[in-house]
Amino acid sequence: MVSTQLLNRVRYTFLLVPLVAALAGCDLSVGNLTERATEEWSRSYPLTAGGEIRIGNTNGRVEVEGVEGATTVEVKAEKIARSATETGAKELLPRITIKEDIQPDRVTVETEKMNGIMIGAAFEVRYHVRAPKGAVVNVTTTNGGIGLTALAGKIIAHTTNGGVTAKELTGGIEARSTNGGVSIDFARLGTERVSARTTNGGVTIMLPDSAKADVTASCTNGGIIVSPDLTLAVTEQSRRRLEGRLNGGGTSIDLQTTNGGVRIKPRQPAEKAG
Repeated sequence: MVSTQLLNRVRYTFLLVPLVAALAGCDLSVGNLTERATEEWSRSYPLTAGGEIRIGNTNGRVEVEGVEGATTVEVKAEKIARSATETGAKELLPRITIKEDIQPDRVTVETEKMNGIMIGAAFEVRYHVRAPKGAVVNVTTTNGGIGLTALAGKIIAHTTNGGVTAKELTGGIEARSTNGGVSIDFARLGTERVSARTTNGGVTIMLPDSAKADVTASCTNGGIIVSPDLTLAVTEQSRRRLEGRLNGGGTSIDLQTTNGGVRIKPRQPAEKAG
């Protein structure tokens, strides 16, 4: 005599198999979403000196460039909808919305989350921002990299799946990633703290030869390499951790990674004599 419980399990199994088979027949990878629709979005906002810019994104890269003497924030965004059909892409595009919250001392632009389950479609928004050089910049994205150029104010840059790349900085930065590397290049090192952390990826920092800093670097699976062209007085060193004073010490620099190496090197390698 077959029990009721066993019969229910058998019925459940037969119901589950067609569902799994149906899902297996749907390739949801972006590579098969061959049709796309795009739309350009742009805004300009005044910002007081020393004000803050916040960019929040879900899928897509965010780039912020500092402009000397600028008093406005120029935001350009490219909305991209992908689907297996042209009709599907065009129908998805209007659902990609960008929310604005504008104050004299703060500009907030954010990609709104899309409700519901998305099957056979994908979207992203790519931001390019031109900002006053001294503005405070706060950028977050989930699936996408962050690029920062020629900024002098404090920076917060957080991403989950993507790297953080910063060039020609003169202010402090807090850079975070889970799956991606962090690379920071300083034209001049200021007094604001520098922090770079990632879980899966390397951390590289490039400094002027004359930079004065207190450096702490650590990793779990990977090495720590300091260029011999930098004058670093090591105060503590092991395979996974290093502390030292660069040119006598100064600005706090904290570099951490779990799976990846840490590299500290001069912005422009010194020419070797001879």
